[in-house]
Amino acid sequence: MVLRFAGQCQLFFFELSGKKVGSLTVNFIRLITGFIFISIFTFFSRGLLLPVDATSRHWIFLSISGLIGFFIGDLFLIQSYLEVGSRISMLIMATSPPITALMGYVIFGETLGLISLIGMAITLTGIALVILGKNPEEKKIQVKYSVKGLTYAFLGALGQAVGLMFSKYGMGDYNPFAATQVRMVTGLISFAALIFYRKQWGNVKEAFKNMRALTEISIGSIFGPFIGVGLSLLSLQYTSAGISSTITAIVPVTIIPISILVFNDRPKVKELLGALVTVIGVGVLFLF
Repeated sequence: MVLRFAGQCQLFFFELSGKKVGSLTVNFIRLITGFIFISIFTFFSRGLLLPVDATSRHWIFLSISGLIGFFIGDLFLIQSYLEVGSRISMLIMATSPPITALMGYVIFGETLGLISLIGMAITLTGIALVILGKNPEEKKIQVKYSVKGLTYAFLGALGQAVGLMFSKYGMGDYNPFAATQVRMVTGLISFAALIFYRKQWGNVKEAFKNMRALTEISIGSIFGPFIGVGLSLLSLQYTSAGISSTITAIVPVTIIPISILVFNDRPKVKELLGALVTVIGVGVLFLF
């Protein structure tokens, strides 16, 4: 429940700040503030400010996870917030658990039974209900939202799924918050390199002068990279990746009331039904 609430909160604060200073700047600053928060926490909880006790195995696999999840996946995800909004983005993100299941089947030879395939079909049906509609003029089925935004959201889901698998494999019984620090280091280096390549340090500097955006990013960082990601890795140590992903996938439904209150986003009945069907599909995939 805490993990789900944290996920909802970070979405809105990052969407708000992203519209002010841009997705790349938000990604970079959120990792800086998130790393500060989590370092303070680990100092008091485990007596270590930095993950100096991480083994080479931890660094290798968690760094790969950070590169794919924190950098590539989140870069696309936060950009999708600006294109189609957090509500639709998180609906597309519900494809992450099915992607995780498919990768487990292809890479690790895990079994995909009939129930799992039915769950995937239900999930995709729910998403199709929301993003597809009939053009009254041409009488054809068309995508109702920005294709670019939907693609960004899907790439974010793919990054989350791949990153999750590397996290579970590389973390083992290591402290999940220290593991998050390792992932953040890779994310920070990657975003710094991208900002340097695009010569956008001026945007970052200006963002630090925008106190409202900086406050929104800081609050989002508490709920996202700190609480959200830390608890998601903690859940991986006590349950399967599928169950953990399923709990997170509830967000497309629980995010709707906040979307209405904060952004005055009024989803149609068809969209509400699609979000509910999507979550049911993810539940069938892993819980039955």
